[in-house]
Amino acid sequence: MDLVFLAELTVNGALTGLLYSLFAIGLVLIYKSSSVPNLAQGALTMLGAYVVLAFSHNMGLPLWVAIPLAAVIMFFVGIGIEKVALRRLAGRPVIMILMMTMGIDIFLRGTTLAIWGGSSRSVDLGVSYEPLFVGDMLLSRIHIVGASVALALFVAFFLFFRSRLGIRLRAISDDYMASWSVGISVERGVGLSWGLASIVAVATGVIWGEIQGVDQSLSILLLKGLTVAVLGGLDSIIGAIVAGIILGILESVGSFYLDEIVGGGSRDLIVAAVLILTVMIRPHGLFGRHDIERV
Repeated sequence: MDLVFLAELTVNGALTGLLYSLFAIGLVLIYKSSSVPNLAQGALTMLGAYVVLAFSHNMGLPLWVAIPLAAVIMFFVGIGIEKVALRRLAGRPVIMILMMTMGIDIFLRGTTLAIWGGSSRSVDLGVSYEPLFVGDMLLSRIHIVGASVALALFVAFFLFFRSRLGIRLRAISDDYMASWSVGISVERGVGLSWGLASIVAVATGVIWGEIQGVDQSLSILLLKGLTVAVLGGLDSIIGAIVAGIILGILESVGSFYLDEIVGGGSRDLIVAAVLILTVMIRPHGLFGRHDIERV
């Protein structure tokens, strides 16, 4: 194989993996503050993209206005979901909360389908599709933009979880009762994490809406985001970025070889294999916290 082409596959795979990390960051934000995997993040991403389109296409607002407005609305949507649907499940078995997030996902996908229909729409961020060559490698401009957004969010939330408020959210994840006993508002903390994850969903929806359009398939990308979050560690922001790069490279380079053998469609196979092997071999992920209980 041409080494330049292999490098091109690797770099483009890493950029795509960082776009998967956008989903994973939203998952980590909620898990890091409530220890609950959020299966509704894909639907929140789709909804965020549709809200941006409603402001930009239907109301004629420029994107630099539509995106912040959508972020504000989605922030309160996230808080509302936690307050109405999840708060009353505090202290219940995790499987019940997991099923609730799955129900929220189905409800949001059905709502967007009823309001906006099933036809695909596109978000035009104004990113040029002219070929971009770095040396002899051909790179995608929109993937570079998306990867930059992912890295910016990584830095922002990495610093956030070292602030006083971020430490409170981490304490809530460790022990609800202990947090209540020292005066931490668990309800507000978990609600805040859902609001922040919904803001991330807007950024994710806009980037992926430019790449593949906005429709029901946008929510299915959660499967790759979930794989990234599990591989990196569900409570690790750093892990979400590193695992995204790893998965993207494996998917890009691996599918090039496997597609010639199986005739195509090996990308999803690689993602599934990574998820299964991670759960079997290292269930807490590459950077996740491995809690050990004494009995």
